[in-house]
Amino acid sequence: MYLMTLLGNGTILYTVKREPSLHKPMYLFLCMLAAIDLVLSTSTLPKMLCIVWFQAGEIEFNACMVQMFFIHSFSIMESAVLVAMAFDRYVAICNPLRYDSILTNPLLAKIGVVVVLRGTAFITPIIILAARLPYCRTNVIPHTYCEHMAVVKLACTSIMANIVYGLLVALLVVGVDLLFITMSYCMIARAVLALPSRDARHKAFSTCAAHVVVILVSYTPALFTILTHRFGHHVLPHVHILLANFYLLFPPMLNPIVYGVKTKEIRDRVIHMVLSRKCLSFRSTS
Repeated sequence: MYLMTLLGNGTILYTVKREPSLHKPMYLFLCMLAAIDLVLSTSTLPKMLCIVWFQAGEIEFNACMVQMFFIHSFSIMESAVLVAMAFDRYVAICNPLRYDSILTNPLLAKIGVVVVLRGTAFITPIIILAARLPYCRTNVIPHTYCEHMAVVKLACTSIMANIVYGLLVALLVVGVDLLFITMSYCMIARAVLALPSRDARHKAFSTCAAHVVVILVSYTPALFTILTHRFGHHVLPHVHILLANFYLLFPPMLNPIVYGVKTKEIRDRVIHMVLSRKCLSFRSTS
């Protein structure tokens, strides 16, 4: 799965970079998503593999805090990029004539900065709160990575501040982002259903299909993880761990596959590059 994640997201980044016709907001947002998925996977999966293959479960405290920061901050960044992609689809379908004038390069750069700053600003207090706790119960984290709640539950003092702030961040990020995404797609659906041609409606909906699938893949395990950690007191521990692993394993692997299959421009460019390399290899061999 890690190799598929590296290959898929790396292919997306390489394809968009090499093809000038793909230097558009939709594909630039897709590159942001691919870069975030690479960081999320690389911050967790190599350590998971070391645990499984070599029983190397040790991690230093500072390294654990760093891993926690990368996991949670980049998860928030991914959610923000999904909101930006929903806004991109809204402008493309509801205001197509103003698309280029609205989604300019300066605006894309500002969105990128806001994505990074928001993820960093929300998670930095969590890391500070977690790092200041005294840990004297045990040094064994019942998890495959340094998930915030799994770590702070090992503290031998009250973690109410961590619980309240963590839940507040989860509700703000997931709740507000899902609200904006839902509002965007409600307006998109209203605009598409008003189109007179059935083919035009089908084409408009098909341009959103990949993004909708990615939203479901990303938010479904995230919501289960958040809710089971806060309210699922009777959920078995291995179910907590399994859901948390799904949250970090599947979206980074499936996102490039979904966009590669559903987005014709990317699919055609990847096929063209592969066939071109095969032809060059055949000619050099001849």
